Amino acid sequence: MTGKDMLSESLKGRCLFAIPKKGRLYEKCLELLAGADIQFTRSHRLDVALVRNHNVALIFLPAADIPRFVGEGNVDLAITGQDMVAEADMGSLVDEVLPLGFGKCKLQVQAPEDGPIKTVEDLVGRKVVTSFEIVAGKYFAKLDVQHGRVGKDEPPSQGRGGKGTEIEYIGGSVEAACALGLADGIVDLVESGDTMRAAGLRAIATILQSEAVLIKSTRAAPENQSVIDLITQRIAGVIAANRYVLCNYNMPRAKLAHATSITPGRRAATITPLDDPEWCAVSAMVVKSTIAETMDRLQAAGASDILVIGLTNCRV
Repeated sequence: MTGKDMLSESLKGRCLFAIPKKGRLYEKCLELLAGADIQFTRSHRLDVALVRNHNVALIFLPAADIPRFVGEGNVDLAITGQDMVAEADMGSLVDEVLPLGFGKCKLQVQAPEDGPIKTVEDLVGRKVVTSFEIVAGKYFAKLDVQHGRVGKDEPPSQGRGGKGTEIEYIGGSVEAACALGLADGIVDLVESGDTMRAAGLRAIATILQSEAVLIKSTRAAPENQSVIDLITQRIAGVIAANRYVLCNYNMPRAKLAHATSITPGRRAATITPLDDPEWCAVSAMVVKSTIAETMDRLQAAGASDILVIGLTNCRV
């Protein structure tokens, strides 16, 4: 039996879970899998790893390829960016199951800061360079129709000699295209915007907001549904634990209504009586990014013994 045959045999009956093999999402995905107790060892240079404690195999793929593998049913579950899902254009074959809260960025239209193009309408009928030719093509096709360059029922007339906006694909260094005279504007992913500003570009429109998402194939094998549900629940628990902290404090009973308006919890705060009948203990989940302000408000309202406890996992 060849190595390829042995690998194929070891994957039989397993739920196949794809994650990016490198890049901006890879390290975050590893942290997420560890938090969800998905145990595996990835051998050097191998893009397949068998999970030890579940009937799952991890497949490491380029992030841009993942939505197509999911849509075509080659893998059951995956993590990638919403921008990649949109560019793959797999329609109803891919379900976005869960936003993951990391890998946030924007797909923007950018033009030279000191050039004549000030709005996205100024780019209509001109040349745009991008590595997101499907998304950019759809976006500018609508603008071409709105501005009368292409009839509503006509196919897009993109490309040299056409009336519509010309969309040209390049795989990298998109931000240099305008300076090199290759394009009048670009469409590219932006995180902080520093790279674009350094290239003398500024944003004139945002096509979409993107973050990492858990996606599922609508062609996933029915026998894998239970493990898909389990992994989804675990990952949702890790995401919630990263977003919330547990805030515990003591409060005079007379001021309890005000206190619980500050910390209402996800459904309701937990109230526990103390030996002193005039006091009670309160416990509530609070969004982590607001906890400092919440503690200030609680102290001003008369709370004491305010404790904040970090969460490593939860089910909400």
